[in-house]
Amino acid sequence: MPGENLRANLPELDLSAEAVAAARASKAWPFEEAGKIVKRYEKSGFPAEVLFETGYGPSGLPHIGTFGEVARTTMVRTAFRLLTEDKVATRLLCFSDDMDGMRKIPDNVPDKAALEPYLHQPLTVVPNPFGGDYESFGHHNNAMLRRFLDTFGFDYEFASATDYYKSGRFDGILKRAAENYDKVMAIMLPTLGEERQATYSLFLPISPTTGRVLYVPMKRVDAEAGTITFDDEDGSEVTLPVTGGKVKLQWKPDFGARWAALGVDFEMFGKDHGPNMVVYDRICSALDGRPPEHFVYELFLDDQGQKISKSKGNGLTIDEWLTYAPTESLAYYMFQKPRTAKRLYFDVIPRAVDEYFQQLDAFHRQDIAQQLNNPVWHIHSGKVPQQPMPLSFSMLLNLVSAANAHDKATLWGFISNYDKALSPASHPKLDELVGYAIRYFEDFVKPAKQFRAPDEAERTALADLDGRLAALPANTDAETIQTEVFATGKDHGYENLREWFQALYQILLGQDQGPRFGSFVALYGIEQSRELIAKALAGKLVA
Repeated sequence: MPGENLRANLPELDLSAEAVAAARASKAWPFEEAGKIVKRYEKSGFPAEVLFETGYGPSGLPHIGTFGEVARTTMVRTAFRLLTEDKVATRLLCFSDDMDGMRKIPDNVPDKAALEPYLHQPLTVVPNPFGGDYESFGHHNNAMLRRFLDTFGFDYEFASATDYYKSGRFDGILKRAAENYDKVMAIMLPTLGEERQATYSLFLPISPTTGRVLYVPMKRVDAEAGTITFDDEDGSEVTLPVTGGKVKLQWKPDFGARWAALGVDFEMFGKDHGPNMVVYDRICSALDGRPPEHFVYELFLDDQGQKISKSKGNGLTIDEWLTYAPTESLAYYMFQKPRTAKRLYFDVIPRAVDEYFQQLDAFHRQDIAQQLNNPVWHIHSGKVPQQPMPLSFSMLLNLVSAANAHDKATLWGFISNYDKALSPASHPKLDELVGYAIRYFEDFVKPAKQFRAPDEAERTALADLDGRLAALPANTDAETIQTEVFATGKDHGYENLREWFQALYQILLGQDQGPRFGSFVALYGIEQSRELIAKALAGKLVA
């Protein structure tokens, strides 16, 4: 059964001659990758449809790396649409390998023992350990993936390997694999060790007695009849058709066979697949297909520098990122340096949020060439919203800290006092960020805060700063306040003013780094900032 098309309409693009010319000159990586697809068909002409694909292994709950493939592939697809002036139909297929056997029980399921009887059975047969109405573990994990992709608004078609195998969509390529069995085996066997070679088969039958995916050698492959013969787990000889979902392909042959069966034009995958890329291509060609264009990205790492794994559940999940930051910030993180290994943990979130809004603010002041190199053009598929962000996420985090705010109303009291034009109604995106900041501060910033007492020289400087602030009107702008803070540091012998500001952050905010201090005081309020200094001088912050 074909995958369900969940998004029928793609965003309109600026297809002016200036935009197309800028796209063709752009060095942004999505345009460079899209250019490879254009070149692929420059002699033959484009087909009726260009197919982009992403693969998903639903052995565990979806993680951000999975989302990253769809987000990045969407970016390449959008770039391709502009390069071709949107005259070529495109489709993004998100393919789930949910017919794979469950080779081990994931660490992050609620009742591991309950799944033990289902080891090596297809994931769409394994009961769902999370409960609910989902038919199986595989269906549950597929739904988790689709839920997020739908939330983000991707235009994609979801495809299930189980559906494709059982419905007959893959029957043609499976028969072709039987006809070319020796040719594909000749590609695979040199890549395997001697012991593995002795038992390897590109076909994996589903045992008719146990329902398990079997890794057994073939006794016979009858290309004309389209059948395989093997010994089942109980020792009995069994003959099965390669069609109708009775058999699936090993994962490497499955990669190449799927490309050949569906006519995939572009697929990206992680660096761990890089060494197998040539194998996938050769199998695709052996089955009369044309290998797609590839993009190999670096892997995401957790806070310990280890590769993120669905089964281990390390690193960040999709839902965890979205608890503390908007989806656009996640897409921004995915856009940045995809060929560089990056830590994907909670501490990367604030910077990603602020840099996204900085790029968004700059976008509408840029010319078309600059806009096409701006990450937000790719994040929003060319339809970039006007959403000015008057306060940074890092500034909000420090405001939460200084104000000891536990709810949005308290924080908005400070914000509205700072600028009467700001309100939750007039700036809903800022209101959203306020909620994120409170949650992020409570869970990650607050537990790590460590205030220190000022030494004698710092006490003198802080008392001087307090006096200077007292002399300023309540509505003094941030730049004037910053000038006074600078002057205080200089007058008290700080040749390196970074040391002065670090002292302020450590003593008043309990951290080594912080916002532009004048902006913070303007937002928090001069009187409130003086109270903060008084608490520090009295030793109350350390206590």
